Amino acid sequence: MSKPKAKDTPEEQNFQIRPPFSQKFKPGAVKELIVSILNEILGGKLYDSMKVSSWSKTIADSVKAQVKTLGYERYKIVVEVVIGEQRGEGVRMGSRCLWDSDTDNYASEVYMNDSLFCCTAVFGLYYY
Repeated sequence: MSKPKAKDTPEEQNFQIRPPFSQKFKPGAVKELIVSILNEILGGKLYDSMKVSSWSKTIADSVKAQVKTLGYERYKIVVEVVIGEQRGEGVRMGSRCLWDSDTDNYASEVYMNDSLFCCTAVFGLYYY
């Protein structure tokens, strides 16, 4: 009687640690989306403190929905939107995040008119 052959190599599970190049977060493509959405939503608007909250939510939701259509399946998408009144003063913003420089990235854009400014940043963080 012959024994059943043992497999030479055990079945290996394939864990994807890095995204393929075609699915990496591409800041250029995301920046184009941000620019078009900001122009569409804020074009011709004057600063109104009562509407800023809803504009921020609308921009963040629209940007996140559009970025998800680009096919970043294993990415956590974080959108940050800040809108303020244009008074000729300077504004500085900073963000911190712990990430992998090989897989994670971000895109940002600033929209300004005579009445308001809007800083929008999108972070793409890869899930391992």
